[in-house]
Amino acid sequence: MSGALMLDIAGLALTEDDRVLLRDSVVGGLILFSRNYESPQQLANLVTDIRSCNPQLLIAVDQEGGRVQRFREGFIRIPPMRQLGQLYRVNQDEAKRSAAELGWLMASELLGYGIDISFAPVLDLDFGVSEVIGDRAFSDSADVVVELAGAFIEGMRDAGMASTGKHFPGHGWVVADSHHEIPIDERELAEIETKDMAVFQRLMSRGLNAVMPAHVIYQQVDSQPAGFSSFWMQNILRQKLSFNGVIFSDDLTMEGASVAGSYPQRAKVALEAGCDMLLVCNNRDAAIEVRDYLHQIGHAGSERISSMMASKKPQLDALKSDERWLRAVQKAADLIVMP
Repeated sequence: MSGALMLDIAGLALTEDDRVLLRDSVVGGLILFSRNYESPQQLANLVTDIRSCNPQLLIAVDQEGGRVQRFREGFIRIPPMRQLGQLYRVNQDEAKRSAAELGWLMASELLGYGIDISFAPVLDLDFGVSEVIGDRAFSDSADVVVELAGAFIEGMRDAGMASTGKHFPGHGWVVADSHHEIPIDERELAEIETKDMAVFQRLMSRGLNAVMPAHVIYQQVDSQPAGFSSFWMQNILRQKLSFNGVIFSDDLTMEGASVAGSYPQRAKVALEAGCDMLLVCNNRDAAIEVRDYLHQIGHAGSERISSMMASKKPQLDALKSDERWLRAVQKAADLIVMP
């Protein structure tokens, strides 16, 4: 059984306080950021230290590509997913092949350092209004997103990494950035279902392992943001869509989560809605409050989380001389320079 709390650390190496916290029974995950990365060797040392504290800890990062790639210097640069959507307009088969290779490349490199997951891919549609989504989205077409994200997921799976689709049921229509504001989507349920949510539903049948709900209020549907909503998490995701995978909350310190109250209250509502793992980032005091709350209620965690652990750990030296690696690196480079 894995603890329900995923938190972060401040620096390039663990402090003694970090080590104590990572051994806590309610802590099941650690997410790394750019501030935790200096070089490949430093990252390898950090992950080894983390594993020595808790071998079952789920180690995550946001390594989508484009603007959202936490490890850069010494890592292969992954293009924004919009580049795949643009290639799809010209050559559909090549775009799908490239998507699979990029998913495999991104996942293989992380797995080689002992990192279990990247929170990817983004399944939001690009309606041309959300700057926080923007070129992170594959396309404005649900059909294109399904084809390209489906291939990307297959590449990740081939490498040994589980996939996380975000941000359910869709973040692309709202202008506001949920990191700093409380976005409100005014559309009716039927429109959301047939456009944004259809992408998630179709990819569930293609092996999507987890979802991360949006800190967005869909006010025609429910007064709570999706990640705090039993209607979205239970009635729709679990029951209507029959999704049995992992549900990660988005970061509970984001402004979009503030409507749920204090940090323990946010944790309470997210768990009651159906989230399996709670992300509390960039605020150690908040993480401690959530940790204490989980102990207070005796939350045992979720058996589902273990399904997200890496199934392979490739040897980086062998990987980088592999023909597939060389092809994938070239595809990534070609897409980055593509107009």
